[in-house]
Parts: sequence; C-alpha cells; structure tokens
Amino acid sequence: MTDKMAWEPLRRELDRWQAAGRVARFWLRDDDAVEPTPALETLTALAGESNVPLTLAVIPALTGEALAARLGEETAITVAVHGWSHTNHAGPEKKKQELGGERPADVLLGELREGFRLLQLLHPARFLPMLVPPWNRIDASLIPALPSLGFTALSVYGRARQDGPVPLLNTHVDIIDWHGTRGGRGEAELVAELVAELRDRFAGSEEPVGVLTHHLVHDAAAWDFLSALFAVTGRHPAVRWSSASELLEHVAQ
Repeated sequence: MTDKMAWEPLRRELDRWQAAGRVARFWLRDDDAVEPTPALETLTALAGESNVPLTLAVIPALTGEALAARLGEETAITVAVHGWSHTNHAGPEKKKQELGGERPADVLLGELREGFRLLQLLHPARFLPMLVPPWNRIDASLIPALPSLGFTALSVYGRARQDGPVPLLNTHVDIIDWHGTRGGRGEAELVAELVAELRDRFAGSEEPVGVLTHHLVHDAAAWDFLSALFAVTGRHPAVRWSSASELLEHVAQ
C-alpha cells in the first residue's frame, strides 16, 4: 500500500511548475529484458494503462524470437541495446562492468555491433539505436566509436553532459534498493529524489527526468511505487511522459 502523504512534496513541486506555466518531462527505462515473463506483463500493462512510453534495454545474447513476438503489436515500447550478454569482466575488487578496459576494444566493439544487428533484426519497428551499458558503465575510450556502429545515443545513470560524440539520455532515479533489500526503495526517499531532480530542472536544466526500473526483481513495494507515480503524474497538467525517441529528436534539434 502507498502512503498518500509521502507524495505531497511531489504534488506541491508539480503545482509550482503548473503555476509557472511549465511542463516537466519524464521518461521510463527498464533494464535486463530477455523474454516474456509475468513481471514483464505487469510492467507493460501498468505503463500501457497509464499511457507511459517504455524503453526496454534488452540483452542481445540472451533474447530471441519469443520477446520479439510478444512486443510485435506494441506501439509505445522501444527496444535499446543493453550491452551484449550482461557479463561482468571486471576484477573482484572492481565495480561490475561488461564494457570496461579488461578486454580488447575490438572485442567489445564487435559484441556491440552484433548486439545492434540482432536487436535491429528482431525488433525492426521498435528498435532504438541507443546503447544502455550494463551496470551503467562504459570505458570512455569506447564512446567515440559508437557512431561507427550505428548508435545515435547513449544512456547511463546520473546527470548528462552533452559534449560527447553521441547524445546522452540518462536515468536519474533508480527505484531498486540494490545494496539492501534488492526490492523497491521507500516511497518517501524516492519522492524526495524526484523533487530534487525537478528543482534542478526548474532552475534551468532542460534534461528530462529518467526513471529506472528492473522488472525482473520488482517486489510489491516497487510495483506500488510505480502505480502511485503514474497516478500522481498522469493526472497532473505539469507533467509529460515522453518516449526516448521523442526526447532524442528534441536533443538533436
């Protein structure tokens, strides 16, 4: 169950945006999609009922025709490239990373090229040429080569800097407590993060607020948070949920 009072700070902040005649932009990215599952059905239904466009970061090496068939008639879902196999190649004392400096660059770029090709073939109508590195980490030396592979955007976590070789469309609020319960984080904490992001945007940043989910590990708290977030924002005139494709078109202009 959700705590309605926990959402009051977000409502007040959105009311401030409305009074100023401004609209806050949100987008939704969900990582680690591979195949149809009950959790994926819950996510797609929730997003669909709330008219929230969804970007699925799909793991190329682990997916196939089943997911392609399931998404075949979806119109508000885009598919991005989530690395290659979501395999950690970092040392035991380092943060997890698939696209790090532990392996030759030509090997890494070859995997990304194959992942791009595979998802483009499986999801021609929904494919978005955006790279979502596993664990939101990528060696900086690889980024200049992304356009040669066909990628037109990169999505990681945190505030974006738009001075690289490809546009950044980042996420900023991760609803999962990775270092604790590995389920949904507390509503009050997440609402406070959303409000902080919105205040930053109100002060001048034009970066959309990205919400990050991982449907395969969602518990009741995570689903309740998403339901409440969509309800609060969906009814508010100062909010627009946008697709990743739409946002990237805006960046390119």
